[in-house]
Amino acid sequence: MEGRTVSGVDGMDEGFAVFETVFGYCALVWCGEVVVGSQLPEATADRAREAVHARFPGAGEQPPPGKIQQAILGVTALLRGERTDLSGVPLALDRVPPFHRRVYEVTLAIPAGSTMTYGQVATELGDPGSARAVGQALGNNPFAPIVPCHRVLAAGGKAGGFSATGGLDTKRRLLDAEGYHLEEPTLFDL
Repeated sequence: MEGRTVSGVDGMDEGFAVFETVFGYCALVWCGEVVVGSQLPEATADRAREAVHARFPGAGEQPPPGKIQQAILGVTALLRGERTDLSGVPLALDRVPPFHRRVYEVTLAIPAGSTMTYGQVATELGDPGSARAVGQALGNNPFAPIVPCHRVLAAGGKAGGFSATGGLDTKRRLLDAEGYHLEEPTLFDL
């Protein structure tokens, strides 16, 4: 993940854009051309704006620059169920604690349609006893769904937690869109 962290954006104004997806209205927040945060789907554009203003009170709504527009297109495609690789989106990982950064770097490598458990992420980090800390880091993920925390499950393939609006239903919907089903779909689901 060399080159993933982008520094030197302090002192620049933060901007944000709200955009519609099949799940609802999402938002990306940036500084320069680096994503500093995101908002998972809300029912309305105004609710997405309110969520952004709560977390990034100084951010102003504006047209997204080139790399951010590409990230928006990628998130929109991912939520439509397209196998989209967002690992190249520039993220301000230097704004999160070092352990969280390491968790997000491992999580970024999980391809669409695949999952890992909290324990597997902990083992990948070289700290197999840190599964709970992995879960806490993912619960504070400011970059979802670019950092696909929805792809990390509890032991035994159980859903685990999900702190976004809609909770586990949103996690299931995100996984379903990628073709990974926590439960086998029934004839009525197909």
